[in-house]
Amino acid sequence: MRLARNLALSCEILAAHKLRTLLAITGVIVGVAAVILAVSAGRGAEERILSRIRSMGTNLIIVNAGQTSIVAGRQRQVSTVKTLVPADARAVASDCPSVAIVCPAAIRKMKVHWEGETASTSVTGMTPEGFRIRNLRLLSGRGFESEESRAARRVAVLGATVARNLFGNGDPIGQQIRIGRVPFEVVGTLIPKGMDPNGADQDDIVIVPLEAAMRRLLNVTHVQTIYVQATGADALGRAEREVGEVLHERHRLGEKADDFTIQNQAVLLETERETSRSLTMLVGGAAAISLAVGGVGILAVMLISVRQRTGEIGLRRALGARRRDIRTQFLLESALLAVLGGVAGILLGVAGASAVSALGYWDMVISWPAAGAGFLFSVMVGVVFGLYPAICAARLQPIEALRAE
Repeated sequence: MRLARNLALSCEILAAHKLRTLLAITGVIVGVAAVILAVSAGRGAEERILSRIRSMGTNLIIVNAGQTSIVAGRQRQVSTVKTLVPADARAVASDCPSVAIVCPAAIRKMKVHWEGETASTSVTGMTPEGFRIRNLRLLSGRGFESEESRAARRVAVLGATVARNLFGNGDPIGQQIRIGRVPFEVVGTLIPKGMDPNGADQDDIVIVPLEAAMRRLLNVTHVQTIYVQATGADALGRAEREVGEVLHERHRLGEKADDFTIQNQAVLLETERETSRSLTMLVGGAAAISLAVGGVGILAVMLISVRQRTGEIGLRRALGARRRDIRTQFLLESALLAVLGGVAGILLGVAGASAVSALGYWDMVISWPAAGAGFLFSVMVGVVFGLYPAICAARLQPIEALRAE
């Protein structure tokens, strides 16, 4: 009952000093909103990166010829070899129990022409299995069959960016394009996929049968990449080991280092997830500092309140109020300030994240656990920073307080 009266009195006092109350909670509002925005931005970035990795394929393992490394957050080719050949892909498919399907690919940047239009794009020669492994879905037309691939038929499937650059809003199906100087018939277009984790446009691509690319365009006998799909997510590790062992033996490397690089999608996903989480924690920690600064604002306002209400404290003590009652009164006021700031901060943070996401400036994923944690932290900040003013108020002697008034 006494606590309820103190709570009602605290609400009356805060309502009577609206400007002071607003100034006290401003820092908490900004701090809680900043925490929500920071975590939402981090979660949005994480989801965007992970979706891009998943868009590359399901249960995917990528074998690149030569050695690659990550430079400035992007994959870079360190060395180039010509030892990776289509026969390696067939050996992986037949000798690796944890592998479902395999697709060798030869890739090169080339110019593509149609009438007066020219586009410089990535031309990828691959087998039909590549459409399934890399989650490439058709928007219109068709893909190409195994017979067309073996016969080196001059057919092509266009990514959305290439189709737009060459044909605008026109229909490319059935049109003749030239890749370099070789004519190809457009038989299909792909559904847009956006950027990959390295920042490359996955839609800036022309796909042709592997044999046509190797014999008619590139005049090579080797490939740059082999795409491998494991039998399941739990088999990715086993499949990676099996592929490495088969290729190491086929290339007769013995004690030498591998002349190829294997990327496991599960490892890549976890690495990107951990990086994003670390960044989110760093930014969220910086936002939490601003919340602590809001607590300093509550401390300052409550100390001023104690000074201004010295007579009230003395009168209440003279009428029988205990030190515990005075301490509780001021703690309730500081806690109420923190609660008001926390609720307003949550509303502002959620509204801000929703607005940013709706306007398309940044991908935002609202984290309700982060909002709850920010609110609880704000309440804790209010209680902690309100404790000292409450103790100061409780220590005032009635006669001294009245004399001061």
